[in-house]
Amino acid sequence: MLELNKSGTDRSEPGRLPAQDPGPDARPADGSPAAGEAAPARVPWRPYLIAATVLCALYFLYGYFQWARFGSPSWDLGIFEQEVRAYAGFDAPVVNIKGPGYLILGDHFSPIVALLAPLYWVWPSAAALLFAQAALFALGAAVVGRTAQQVLGGRSGLCVTVAYGLSWGIQEAVKADFHEIAFAVPLLALVCRALLLERYTAALLWSLPLVLVKEDLGATVAVVGFLLFVYGRRLQGALLAAFGVAAFVVTLMVLIPAASSAGTYDYWQKIDKNGEQDVSMLDSVLGVLNSSVKIEMLVFLLGITGFLALRSPLTLLIVPTLGWRLLSQDSNHWGMVWHYSAILMPVLFLALVDGVRRSRGSHRPWLASYAKVAVPVAAAIAVAMTQHLPLRDLLRPETYRTDDVRSQTARAALDAIPPGSRVETDITLMAHLTSDRTVYWVGGAPGTAPDIVAINLDFGWSRPIEDPVAYAEQLHPEARYRLKHRAGSFVVMERTTPAPDRFR
Repeated sequence: MLELNKSGTDRSEPGRLPAQDPGPDARPADGSPAAGEAAPARVPWRPYLIAATVLCALYFLYGYFQWARFGSPSWDLGIFEQEVRAYAGFDAPVVNIKGPGYLILGDHFSPIVALLAPLYWVWPSAAALLFAQAALFALGAAVVGRTAQQVLGGRSGLCVTVAYGLSWGIQEAVKADFHEIAFAVPLLALVCRALLLERYTAALLWSLPLVLVKEDLGATVAVVGFLLFVYGRRLQGALLAAFGVAAFVVTLMVLIPAASSAGTYDYWQKIDKNGEQDVSMLDSVLGVLNSSVKIEMLVFLLGITGFLALRSPLTLLIVPTLGWRLLSQDSNHWGMVWHYSAILMPVLFLALVDGVRRSRGSHRPWLASYAKVAVPVAAAIAVAMTQHLPLRDLLRPETYRTDDVRSQTARAALDAIPPGSRVETDITLMAHLTSDRTVYWVGGAPGTAPDIVAINLDFGWSRPIEDPVAYAEQLHPEARYRLKHRAGSFVVMERTTPAPDRFR
């Protein structure tokens, strides 16, 4: 079903590929379209910025109250705050949560995160990162919705904004706290918008920063180059594809190993090689779909667009991300949870827009008829799915309560930890400590003898911790600890022996 001609007609119709687009450089100075080029409808930004503001508020409210209730699902928010805090202080991005002195660029290559440093100067808190992500996701919604309105007209812009804004990929990313891919979401929306409006130089320029978001996105940039090549911008496309491949290879083989203490890219071990040396191509292809979770993910990815995204070549842009996820041995990469599908949402919904445009003039009556209702169907699917997705919690009064017993005892534990101290802790308190303490992951900082060991006994340990002080001294046999504070399930222990010389 995927078609590589750039016209809006069905390929079953007679015709030919349109002439090479003259590009934005050939447009008159007043911004009007060049000769022979269809002008996109003039659509004001205001309604889409209002919609984006509402979505930003919803995303931030969810993320903020999850954090305020000490409900962070992983250590990632603490990791990224340590990284941004380092950039804000003009220091190397050392993330002690990953290990004492760990340079985070040796884990994932995401230097674009440094752009959050100015925000952190005025708002030194993990909440600032949650707000930044909410704003970036909402910006993507404004770009996607307004583009839909320009291309399809009618009320399609509002429907697509709702469908994208409430899509499960975005909602699950909001639940997963901040991640660097938040920057890729509006960038990919702008890339796809430029491709749809045949502004090919703009598509090239918007795609370039993607290589600074995460190491695997160089492959996505290469696919943008391939599309430009197919659409007639052969030199631009070839150069961009070469740049994307080069960035992908250099980042994985040179930059990350150079920053890593292990001298290699740690995530190679997650790629599934099927455990055999001699595996046929067919077996390799079938092997990536060896889980019902993977199949479910693929069905829901395409299903949120009513499967019309398959009519657009833009769908090729999701292939690199899906490729490494399906090949991964880590089951967290396969399904519909976490943040991994967020960057696919702007691509899929603008591919839906393109698919509708291509299908409207189809000689297949059923397809032309379906194209007329595909956009509201996608919006209806998104709204219907929300009852099982994170944002539904915003309708529950308990979401906004931060005075429950657990939250109160957690805040009391925070108050028992002096600012500026070195703290070893678990996920529960982590993202509340990283703004003004040096934080280590519990069990991940041998030899450091931290000033404080603070743990939540209900965190979900493999074995119950019966004696917290003995546990702290087991982690750090070079030091002695005493119980400083205990309330509910939260225990704070402080070191009673001198710190190692290198930490004084």
